[in-house]
Amino acid sequence: MRTARRKFGDEGEDLAAAFLARRGFRILARNVRVPRIGELDIIALDGHELVFIEVKTRRAATFGPPEEAVTPSKLRSIEACAEAWRVTKGWTARPYRVDVVAVDRGGVRPEVRHLVRVALG
Repeated sequence: MRTARRKFGDEGEDLAAAFLARRGFRILARNVRVPRIGELDIIALDGHELVFIEVKTRRAATFGPPEEAVTPSKLRSIEACAEAWRVTKGWTARPYRVDVVAVDRGGVRPEVRHLVRVALG
């Protein structure tokens, strides 16, 4: 059984994946666990560039915009996961980047923002 928090996060990821797909991204995988390191929310192709996307969803602005939850420590974890995934899949020669998709669900309609190249690979 999914918790309410997990369901809320999953819905944010669904909105983010649909947003990216409408902009021409090819979604390769979602919720990829990398043993002993962490998880990648979305892995996609933007043209020929591999993109590892962290999705942050918030219901209210009380704690600031969703993207502020992506700390330097979180970025290091995403980079480590991305590198491990690339090595495992044999995609080390392909250029890559790390993006963040912020989903703000505090209003009448969700607002989705895409921050490109949060960290460079």
